[in-house]
Amino acid sequence: MGFLDSIFAFPMDVLPFILVVILIAFTFHEFAHAYTAYKFGDPTAKMLGRVTLNPASHIELFGTIMILLLGFGWARPVPVNRDNFSKPRLMGIIVSLVGPLSNLLIGFIATIVYVALINAGVIGGEGDSRFQVAVQLFLYYLSILNIGLFLFNLLPLPPLDGYRIVEDLVPRRIRPMLQQYEQWASLIFLLFVFVPPLRAVTIAPLYGLIYHIFHAFTQLYLSLFG
Repeated sequence: MGFLDSIFAFPMDVLPFILVVILIAFTFHEFAHAYTAYKFGDPTAKMLGRVTLNPASHIELFGTIMILLLGFGWARPVPVNRDNFSKPRLMGIIVSLVGPLSNLLIGFIATIVYVALINAGVIGGEGDSRFQVAVQLFLYYLSILNIGLFLFNLLPLPPLDGYRIVEDLVPRRIRPMLQQYEQWASLIFLLFVFVPPLRAVTIAPLYGLIYHIFHAFTQLYLSLFG
């Protein structure tokens, strides 16, 4: 178990919870993109069967493995044709934002339920049953991972949502310049992950922000109901 624990980003005994949380987080994230684009007039995702809450339509194997190994990953990107929007730039930004925002919303709800149940003594006690422990772990990771995906997807690197937002924000004449660097995106991302000095100023701060947001949601609940 020690060797396996060293491979994965999470302890082996919580991996089943992580996998369930990934299915939920990725599915709602990609559904939010697809549904919003469809409502804005782009039928591309609808025709490809992406306006659905079926996880099989959204999960990408390598991205799922990455989140198990490194703590962050991705699903299958939803194809969007911005030319079908009446206001391509504005609607493009909204379509890009709703994915991460769906994760933030799930993280918020999970945190509130988590804190409420602990506050009520339903979970978090020394004599908790295995079921109570399972509920606590599930809600905790549902919150933490969704907040993490919210932050991770806002990084301005292709094919993440943050990059698509930057694309829609910059003047049209700048876009070809950005697209020239897309081919290097994977390499840049790997440098951020595996080169410690770069990781320290890019990926690592995200982990601290995750817990800051988690505690902010916790404090919000306690200030209102604690």
